[in-house]
Amino acid sequence: MTEAAEMSDRAEMRGPVSRRRRTTISGGGGSGAVKQANGSKWHDAGEKLPLYPAKAKTDEVPRQASNNGKVDREMGMSGQQQQLAKRTRKQRSLVEDINEKLSCHVLQESLLSSASGYSNYRGILNWCVVMLVLSNARLFLENIIKYGILVDPIQVVSLFLKDPYSWPAACLIIVSNVFILAALYTERRLAVGTITQMTGLIFHIFNLTSMLIFPSATVLIVTSMTPVGGVLSLGIYTVLFLKLYSYQDTNRWCREIRQAKAKRLTRSYSCPSVAQSNGSAGHTHVSYPGNLTHRDMYYFVFAPTLCYQLNFPRSPRIRIRFLMRRLFEMLFFMQLLVGLIQQWMVPTIQNSMKPFQEMDFSRMVERLLKLAVPNHLIWLIFFYWFFHSSMNFVAELLQFGDREFYKDWWNSETVTYFWANWNIPVHKWCLRHFYKPMLRKGVNKFLAQTAVFLMSAFFHEYLVSVPLKMFRLWAFMGMMAQVPLAWFVGRFLNGNYGNAAVWMSLIIGQPVAVLMYVHDYYVIHYGSTT
Repeated sequence: MTEAAEMSDRAEMRGPVSRRRRTTISGGGGSGAVKQANGSKWHDAGEKLPLYPAKAKTDEVPRQASNNGKVDREMGMSGQQQQLAKRTRKQRSLVEDINEKLSCHVLQESLLSSASGYSNYRGILNWCVVMLVLSNARLFLENIIKYGILVDPIQVVSLFLKDPYSWPAACLIIVSNVFILAALYTERRLAVGTITQMTGLIFHIFNLTSMLIFPSATVLIVTSMTPVGGVLSLGIYTVLFLKLYSYQDTNRWCREIRQAKAKRLTRSYSCPSVAQSNGSAGHTHVSYPGNLTHRDMYYFVFAPTLCYQLNFPRSPRIRIRFLMRRLFEMLFFMQLLVGLIQQWMVPTIQNSMKPFQEMDFSRMVERLLKLAVPNHLIWLIFFYWFFHSSMNFVAELLQFGDREFYKDWWNSETVTYFWANWNIPVHKWCLRHFYKPMLRKGVNKFLAQTAVFLMSAFFHEYLVSVPLKMFRLWAFMGMMAQVPLAWFVGRFLNGNYGNAAVWMSLIIGQPVAVLMYVHDYYVIHYGSTT
C-alpha cells in the first residue's frame, strides 16, 4: 500500500509537469497533436504514460481558456498602443503643417556657393560633354562641307618612305643593336674584372654619346629620310639612350655592393627586392652578375620602362582578352589619329600660313584658337593610344607587372604635378638617375628641378629640329618657359584656378609651337616657289 501510494504521488507530481510541457508544445493546436507529440517524447525517453490522462485533459481546458484570455488582453493593449501611436503621429503632422504654414525659411547657402559644401556636379559635367560633342560635330561637318573627304590611308606610307626601295629609318633602327650589344659586353668585362672601372666608364660614355650623334647625323645627311621617319628613329634611339644609361648605372651600383662585401647580392639600394611582388613563381630571381645575358638585356629593351632592375615584377599569365582589347584600341585609335590629322589639322595649318606671312595679328589669333581644338583632341587621343593601349599591350605580352604608366595628371593644380604624373616612366628615370643623384651631391632643389627641365627641353628640341632639318629652338624655349610658369602657378594660383592654368597651357601652348615650326618649315621649303 505504501509503495502504491508513493507511485501515485510520483505520478501526480509528474503529471502537471508533463501537462505543462504539452501545453507549451501545442500552442493553440488540438489535443490529438499534443498526445502524439508527448507520446513520442515519452516513448523516446523511455518513461511511462501518465496514470490519469482524463484528469490531464480536464486540467487543460481552464489553462487554455486562461491563455486565450491573456492573448485577448495583449491584443487589446496592442490595439490601444497602435491607436495611441496613430493619434500621436496625426498630432505631430498637424503641428508640422502649422509650422510649415507659419515659417518656410531656414538658414542655408546656395548650392553653387563654396560654403554650401555641395560637390555633385555630374549633371553639369554631362552637359559639358554634350556641348563639346555638339560643337565639335558642327566643326567637323563644316570641315567636310568645305574641303570634302581628305582622309587617304595610302598617303600615310609616303610619310615614312620617299623611295619604296629605300628604307633609311628602318635600317637606322636595326643598327641600334650594335649599341645595345656594346653596353652588354662592356658590363660583362667589368663584371669579371678584365677592364678597369675607368675604362668601362669611358666605353659607356663613348657608346651613349654615339647613340645621340650617329642617328642625328644620319637623318641630316640622308636625303631620302622623311621627317616622320626621322622622328620615329630618333625617338627609338632616345629611349635606348635612357635605357642603357640606367642599365650601366644599376650594374655599377651592384658592383659597388659586391665590392663592399655585402652579405647578399641584390640590386642597388634604390631598387629594393621584389621577390614578394612577382606574380608567378616560374620566373627565377637573378643576382649580379647573372643578369648579364642577352635574354635579360633584350627583355629590358622591349619592356615598357626606362629604369633597369635585375628582377622586374611579373604578372602570373597573359590575359588573351585583355591583350586583344588593347590591340583593337591600338589599331582603331591609330586610324582615328591619321584621319583627324589629314581631315582637320592639315587644312587648318595650310590656311594659317597667309596670316603669319602678312603678320595679321587678329587673324593669327583666330587661326591659333581654331587649331587649338583639333590639336588638343589629337594630343589626348595620342596619350590614350600610347600610354594606355600600346604600353599595356607590350606589358601584357611580356608579363611586365608594373603598369603605372601615368597618374591623374588631369587633376593637376600645379605645373610640376602635371610633368611628374603624365609620363611616369620618364619621371621615374629623371628621379632615379638625375634628380636624386644631384641632391645627394649637395645641389639645390630648385637648381636640380631646373636641370631636369633643361634636359627635357634638349630632348624635345632634338626630336623636332633634327627631323625637320632646321633649328629654331621653339620647343626648347617652350619647355624652359615651364619653369617660371610652374613658379607662378604654384605661388599665386591654387585649387581649380591652378588646374585651369595647367589646362590652358596645354591647350594653347602646343598649337603655338606647332604653328611656329610649320611656318618656318613652309617658308624654308616652299617660300621660294610661292
